[in-house]
Amino acid sequence: MKTTLPGPAHPHGAHDPVAHLIALREAIARRARDCGRAPESVKLVAVSKTFSADEVWPTIAVAGQTRFGENRVQEAIPKWRDLRARAAVLGKTIELHLIGPLQSNKAREAIDTFDVIETVDREKIAATLAREIERAGRRPRLFVEVNTGGEPQKAGIRPEDADAFIALCRDTHGLTIEGLMAIPPADEPVSPHFALLGVIAKRNHIDELSMGMSADWPLAVQLGATYVRVGSAIFGSRD
Repeated sequence: MKTTLPGPAHPHGAHDPVAHLIALREAIARRARDCGRAPESVKLVAVSKTFSADEVWPTIAVAGQTRFGENRVQEAIPKWRDLRARAAVLGKTIELHLIGPLQSNKAREAIDTFDVIETVDREKIAATLAREIERAGRRPRLFVEVNTGGEPQKAGIRPEDADAFIALCRDTHGLTIEGLMAIPPADEPVSPHFALLGVIAKRNHIDELSMGMSADWPLAVQLGATYVRVGSAIFGSRD
C-alpha cells in the first residue's frame, strides 16, 4: 500500500525537506490510527545518510525532528558532532541510529557516537560490542538485523538462526536486545517479511520492530513497526 506524499526532487533543487517531513509525520499518524494504533507508537527515523549537516539542519531547527539514521560510522561522526552541538543550543537532544552494517573495527566509535545500533548480526560484532560497552560505560540500544530473505549479498542473521543468535547475545555476551530490524528483498512483496520479523520478535519477547522505508512504510505500520526508516521521501533523491 502506498501513501501519496509530495514527490521527492533533487536535494539541491526545489525540494523542501521540512514540508516533506511534516507531511510524512501526518501520514504516519493517520496510518497508525487507521490500523487501530496510537500514533505515538510509530517513531520516524529520518535517514540522513549522504546529506550534509546544512541540508539536515532545517529538519531539526524548523520541524523539530530529533531521530535520525546513518549508514556509515565515519560519515556520521563529524556531521553529528556539529549537528548535536547546534541542536543543544535549541534544547534538543538527538537520537542517532546506525542502520548500516557495522565492522568490528568501528565498534568503539559506534558505541561513542550512536544511541541505537540496529545492525547486530554476527557473534564477532556481539562480542566486540559487549567489550566496548564495558569500556565506555555507555549502552546504546541494540537491535538484531534479520536477513528475512536469506539473501547472500545482504547483511543480517538468517531467520532460522535468529533465536539462537538472540540467546547468544543475551546469555553469552550480556547484551540487551531491544529490537529487530529488516530490509526485505527489493523484488518480493514486503508483507511476508514484515510479518516474519514480528513472529521472531514475539517469541523472543522483543518489543521494537524497525521496518519499512520510503516506499513501504504503510505496510510496515500495519504489521507492527515501531520504527520506520525514511530518507528519500524527506530529503529527496541522493546523488
